[in-house]
Amino acid sequence: MSLKPKEVDFKATWALLSETIEGVITLGHVDRHVWNDRFTEVYALCVALPEPLGDELYQETKDFLERHVNKLHELVLSSQEGLLVAYHKYWMQYSKGINYLNKLYMYLNTQHIKKNKFNEADLQYGRAELSDQMLEIGELGLDLWKKNMIEKLRENLVHLLLEGIRSDRLGDTPNQPVFHGVIQSFVQVEEYKKNLPLSLYQTIFEMPFLKDTGEYYTLEANRLLQENDCSQYIERVLQKLDDENLRSRKYLHPSSYPRVTQECQQRMVADHLQFLHGECKRMVQQEACTDLHHMYLLLKSIPSGAEALILEVQKHITKIGLDVVNNLRGDNIPQLFVESLLAVHGKYNTLIKDVFNGDQQFIGALDKACAAVINFKGNPKLACRSPELLAKYCDSLLKKNAKTCTENEVEDKLSQSITIFKYIDDKDVFQKFYAKMLAKRLIYGQSMTMDAEEAMINKLKQACGYEFTSKLHRMFTDVSVSVDLNSNFSTYLRTNEIDLGVNFNISVLQAGAWPLAQTSVSPFAIPQELEKSVQKFETFYSTRFSGRKLTWLHHLSHAELKLCYLKKPYIVTMGTYQMAVLLLFETADSLAYTEISESTKLNDEQLTKQLQSLQESKLLLGPSEKNISQHSSFALNKDYSNKRTKFKLTAVLQKETTQQETEQTHVSVEEDRKLYLQAAIVRIMKARKILRHNGLIQEVINQAKNRFVPNISMIKKCIEALIDKQYIERTPNSTDEYSYVA
Repeated sequence: MSLKPKEVDFKATWALLSETIEGVITLGHVDRHVWNDRFTEVYALCVALPEPLGDELYQETKDFLERHVNKLHELVLSSQEGLLVAYHKYWMQYSKGINYLNKLYMYLNTQHIKKNKFNEADLQYGRAELSDQMLEIGELGLDLWKKNMIEKLRENLVHLLLEGIRSDRLGDTPNQPVFHGVIQSFVQVEEYKKNLPLSLYQTIFEMPFLKDTGEYYTLEANRLLQENDCSQYIERVLQKLDDENLRSRKYLHPSSYPRVTQECQQRMVADHLQFLHGECKRMVQQEACTDLHHMYLLLKSIPSGAEALILEVQKHITKIGLDVVNNLRGDNIPQLFVESLLAVHGKYNTLIKDVFNGDQQFIGALDKACAAVINFKGNPKLACRSPELLAKYCDSLLKKNAKTCTENEVEDKLSQSITIFKYIDDKDVFQKFYAKMLAKRLIYGQSMTMDAEEAMINKLKQACGYEFTSKLHRMFTDVSVSVDLNSNFSTYLRTNEIDLGVNFNISVLQAGAWPLAQTSVSPFAIPQELEKSVQKFETFYSTRFSGRKLTWLHHLSHAELKLCYLKKPYIVTMGTYQMAVLLLFETADSLAYTEISESTKLNDEQLTKQLQSLQESKLLLGPSEKNISQHSSFALNKDYSNKRTKFKLTAVLQKETTQQETEQTHVSVEEDRKLYLQAAIVRIMKARKILRHNGLIQEVINQAKNRFVPNISMIKKCIEALIDKQYIERTPNSTDEYSYVA
């Protein structure tokens, strides 16, 4: 075969070519050598001399295909099989035939038609008409089918398709391959288009179908509402949606799936939102899990549809939580408070996962409800008790006397308590209470294990950051440093051959890290038995650390005394003040109040408390607690007996009312907050230099929200205080702008 251009007899060549085209388009038998020859003839016409005959070939092929489609149109109309079946049969034949024909015309398509096609600019700016556009042969065949078959039959085709799908909804099963094939033909005839390839399908079928679907499900929804209650209705609607979803996949193009679902949801759900929302409250209050799950599935797909359900869930959890908190009774309120709230949180967290598929909006509702319960104030004038109760709960777990709890159980409970901690707004209040209780555990050696203490602090650090727990870490450091210090002091005593006469252990604590109030400290004269120990330690410490000042906190110290004046010896652990009083009775069986006061130098309030505690323990005999005065006298109880040979006296500090300690803690927190806010304001202004009032307020709130929710009036007072201290100033000619004073 020669590829050299030559003169060609168009009529004779077309006669041979048209015969083969007839066989191809009707899927008749075409021999391989004939097929190859026709390729050659198409090529020859396209490169013919003296002029290429591509335009003539294109026009003749177009006329041939147009006649063929018109003939098929007549056959479809006259067919006894029914319009849809006949249309589908001839479409399947024609679409395959035109595909083969497009391959036969490959050279014409690539070398002639593509070169003569209009570009997008020509079409967009009106330099050419779309109707004059040359199409590749495959595209041409599809375009002719659209114009001469689909456009002429569209009303009848669409009517029959809608009727068939409606009958499918009613339980009859139409010929699925035929229906799907006919609908797909509306897509396939324009698939070659780059812009809006689904335009025909959407215009002639999808829009009427969606309208018909909407009308059908409007009536269906009204019927279901009349025949069923809400639970049954939502169940039926879900089934209808599933059925229609499956039906869409049987017949429609994938682009229609979401539109059909949206139309069904609009008619059966969105149009009846008021009714559905009205039932949400009942379902939530009854915790009807199945109904709630069905309601959630219906409402979640409607914009803002689930908001009413989310709000009801939040209100319900809040009510249950507040009922639990307000009904707490008994001796161990902290434990009941934490464990009850954890039970509520766990229950509804599981419900949300199971019923609402763990939807983040419902998780958010749970978080808001828990935050509202945990930060609830029965009296707006009083502080929220949650931080204090949680701190006490942690304290009870970490003490040595934790009842029937293994280390693993304590670890689990502490981990769960962090769940409550994360919801607390006033985290700084928790920190203050926790630090005080931690200090007592460390000072008096009450911690169950140091590992558990450190693990809890690490949990708090993960929740709030290093700054939140920095002082707690320093307290731990002091304890470990004190152990080393005692060891070195013992070595110092042995090296210098010093005998103190008593066992003496100290804890050296940093004043800035430990929450140890100095307000209750009384003047105190150290007993002679301890003077040597104190002096030697001060000498030892000054040689190790120059410039440091030691302040002795005798009210926090404790001692161990052996009572040898009774029938059997007892070893008693008591506070330093109690010890100082008892030691006076080594040289006398009875002493007057004034003698004790002069020897110990304790103030009246503190001395009275110590004497009361010793009377309560029956180690001393004297007037009744209410009648103690400067004229009272006290004597050793030489008939004292106890079942235990080793016991501990209740510390006087523990007798102070919890209410006073709580109030002092809250006052301390308020002072700390003022300093924190002032520091935050200075940091912000130093970075921003100039800032408006509202912007400064917002930035301060953002910085403080992880520790506490600051009061706007407190922020304003802190701003005024910093203006007085000349850290910031009001910008001239502006009433609500501040500038940093460098």
